[in-house]
Amino acid sequence: MSELYSARRTRLRDRCAAAGSAAALISRPANVRYLAGCAPPGAALLLGPADDLLLTEGPLSGDPSEGRPAEELRVSELPTRDGDPVVAAADQAARAGAGTLAVEEHHLTVARHRALAQVAPRLRLADLARAVEAQRVVKDDEEISCLRIAAEITDQALGELLESILVGRTERHLALELERRLVDHGADGPAFATSVGAGPHSGRPGHLPTDRRVEEGDFLTVNLGANYRGYRCEIGRTFVIGTTPADWQIELYDLVFAAQRAGRETLAPGVECREVDRAARQVLVGAGHGEHLGPGTGHGVGLEIDEDPRLSPAAMGKLDACVPVTVDPGVHIPGRGGVRIDDTLVVRPEADGGPELLTITTKELLAL
Repeated sequence: MSELYSARRTRLRDRCAAAGSAAALISRPANVRYLAGCAPPGAALLLGPADDLLLTEGPLSGDPSEGRPAEELRVSELPTRDGDPVVAAADQAARAGAGTLAVEEHHLTVARHRALAQVAPRLRLADLARAVEAQRVVKDDEEISCLRIAAEITDQALGELLESILVGRTERHLALELERRLVDHGADGPAFATSVGAGPHSGRPGHLPTDRRVEEGDFLTVNLGANYRGYRCEIGRTFVIGTTPADWQIELYDLVFAAQRAGRETLAPGVECREVDRAARQVLVGAGHGEHLGPGTGHGVGLEIDEDPRLSPAAMGKLDACVPVTVDPGVHIPGRGGVRIDDTLVVRPEADGGPELLTITTKELLAL
């Protein structure tokens, strides 16, 4: 793993050098972790002009959720908690003789940017833009392995919940239980705030659980994911509670399932990102649900739950192999409820079997 982090930093350093920057300052937490192996709160990573240096606000906590620094990486603790690792890194770069420092302008606050100019007035700041995010899109074997384990944990937690009694329990209680089960099975925590929606709340994207109790005949939509060693997956399923599904529920579920399958089957290296969205969206629009759809059909996952690439009508670019994405179409009918089906997959060429499905909980419409 140490060689892996070193190779990532070398790749970024070469890019910065080609653009005229002898040093780079990384401040966005996910990017710090990608390049350093860990991301303590507030940490900053300085690449060059001398040795690479991870600056932290204090001693490393040892919390597994923060990761561990790469063995060859030098770690420097600021002497006081009042210090800012980002500002200290800029000062270090100036003292080491750097003339230009590439920074993540999209992450720096205005106050921090001013502080950098004050501590190192002769240091020219260049915009690193989203260079690290672009480097993170295609995942290596170690990253995909972490995502597989995260998906296994998520499937386990969801499967256990489905074996319990659900009628009468609140959305909030079910969400908390799912998050507890994720940790019980080895997750560092949830990948994002778990969503549980019952009855008229079902199918609503990003629904925050309430004290509404699950009732017989409800659609129940669950959206969750595990965070394992920093890598995050996502799964979404919809069920019917306590009775045989009504005709309208079967019809709507089959429609969303067909849309999700169309999106999944489109995933392949070289396919335009917007084409995945189009394949899923046209199924739902053709059935008259255009007004009930969200802005996109999926997104990349990794050290963050919402990464590039975007699978939406306006998305630019094409898919590459070894890129993990979600395909998550859904329909929410206000006042009635809806269906959402969400999987995490890895884009693979057809010669390797096509897209690799990581989240394997059944997509059959179950009556629980």
